[in-house]
Amino acid sequence: MGLVLYDTMQRRKVPFVPAVPGHVGIYVCGPTVYADPHLGHARGPIVYDVLRRYLLHLGYKVRFVSNITDVGHLTEDDEGEDKVERRAKLERLEPMEVAEKYTWSYFDALGALNVLRPSIAPRASGHIPEMWELIDRLLERGLAYVREGSVYFRVRAFPEYGKLSGKRPEELRAGARVEVREEKEDPLDFALWKAAEPGHLMRWKSPWGEGYPGWHIECTAMSLKYLGEGFDLHAGGIDLQFPHHECEIAQAEGAGFRFARHWMHHNHVLLEGEKMAKSTGNLVPLHDLLKAHEPMAVRFYLLQTHYRSPMDFTFEGLESAKRGYTRLLQAYREVRGQRRQAPPGATPELERALDALEKAFMEAMEDDLSTPEAIAALFTFLPELNRLLPEAKADSLARAEALLHTLGEGILGIFPERVLEEKVSGPLLEGLIALLLELREEARRAKDFAKSDRIRDRLKALGVVVEDTKEGPRWRLEGA
Repeated sequence: MGLVLYDTMQRRKVPFVPAVPGHVGIYVCGPTVYADPHLGHARGPIVYDVLRRYLLHLGYKVRFVSNITDVGHLTEDDEGEDKVERRAKLERLEPMEVAEKYTWSYFDALGALNVLRPSIAPRASGHIPEMWELIDRLLERGLAYVREGSVYFRVRAFPEYGKLSGKRPEELRAGARVEVREEKEDPLDFALWKAAEPGHLMRWKSPWGEGYPGWHIECTAMSLKYLGEGFDLHAGGIDLQFPHHECEIAQAEGAGFRFARHWMHHNHVLLEGEKMAKSTGNLVPLHDLLKAHEPMAVRFYLLQTHYRSPMDFTFEGLESAKRGYTRLLQAYREVRGQRRQAPPGATPELERALDALEKAFMEAMEDDLSTPEAIAALFTFLPELNRLLPEAKADSLARAEALLHTLGEGILGIFPERVLEEKVSGPLLEGLIALLLELREEARRAKDFAKSDRIRDRLKALGVVVEDTKEGPRWRLEGA
C-alpha cells in the first residue's frame, strides 16, 4: 500500500509521495525558547521523530528542518511583549542568553527521549535578510504595505487565505477587534515586520526603520531557504494550524513560491482535560518527569495514543505504560541472551510469528503512522515468543533480535543501547547473576534448601525474579 498520511489541507488520508524520488524534505515548527519545556513539547518531536525514522527505514534520505524561535513571537500575535525579551527582563539576562539557555534545555530533554537531532535547526534571529527579501516581494506584488515603520500583510488581497484551517476572512472579520492597530488597513492584516518601540531590546536596522520580524514570516523564510519550493511536508501542533500556518501559506504563495505539498498536525497533550501551556501553568515540567521516570517509558506512553487524537496525561497511565514497556524490553533482552547459547538452526513456528509481527507492524505504520496499532502488534507477538523461546534455535533468535531492534529502536526509538546494557544486559551484571544462580544450584544439589531459598529471596529483593524450569533456572526483572 505504501505510506498514507492524513493531509490537513485535503482533510483526508493521502499517499505520501515525495517530490524527488528517494528524498524527503520535512519542516517542523520548533519551540519559542523562553522557558524550560513541558511534557506537551515532547509529543510533536517524538511523533515526527518516528516518522523520520520510518522514512529512513524505507530507504529515503531525509532532510529534517526544525527551527528555533528566538525573536518575534509576541504574547498576543501582533501585540504585547516578545516572549524571549520578557523572560530576559525577568531573569536580568540578555535575550540571546535566554534563548541559548532554553534552546539547550529543550535539546537536552529531547536527547533523553531519544529524539534524533534535526538535520538543520535554524534560528530566526540568524535569518533576517531572508525575511527582508520575502517582505520585499510581497510589497512589490501589492500584498503588503508599510505603516509607521511596520509592514503588514493584506489578508483580503490573498483570496485563498483560510484554505488550510477552513476559516474564511468574512467569518474572521465579524469577530475581529478593529481597535487592535489603528495603522492597519484591516484588523485581519498581520505583521511581517514590527517597528521597535523605545526600550525594545531586539532590533535590526531594516529598509523600513529599526524593528524585528513578525513570527509568521520566520518559518516561511527558513523553510523555503533550506527545503526549497514545493517541499514535501510541513508539520506542527494543531494550535499552529491557525493563524501561524495559514499565514505562512499566504506569505509564501503570495510571494510567488510553491509551498508545502503535505500538511501534518499533532494534537495536544492534556492535563486534567486542559491543554498544557506555560501561560496557564497547567503543565508537567519535562525535566522533572524525566528525572523521576525512565525517559523511554515516557516516550512509549506518548506513542500509545494516535498523534491526531488528544492525549490526557495521568500518572496512573504512565505507570501502566512503564509496566508494558518493561515487558517488551525484557523480552528483547531475553532474546539477546538466549541467542548466545542456543543451538544452530531455525525454529519454523517462531519464523511464522516473526512474519506476522512484521506484517502487522508495517501495516500499522503505513496507515497514517498508527503507533498504537504498531505497539499492539508487539504485544500480540509476546505470548508466542515466550512460549517458543526456551526451544528456539540461534538463526531464528538472531532474526528475532534484528527485527525487534528494527521495529523497537529503528522505528519507534524505544530501545536505545543504553537501556539494553545499563541495568541488565551488561556482561558484568549478567555474569554476577549467573554466578549467584550457580551457587544456588550447588546448594540445591547439596540439599541445602535454606541457602538456596536465601539466594532466591535476596535476588527477589533486588528486583530479580528466579524461575525454575526443566532447562534450568531463568531470571527476569520483577514486573516484566
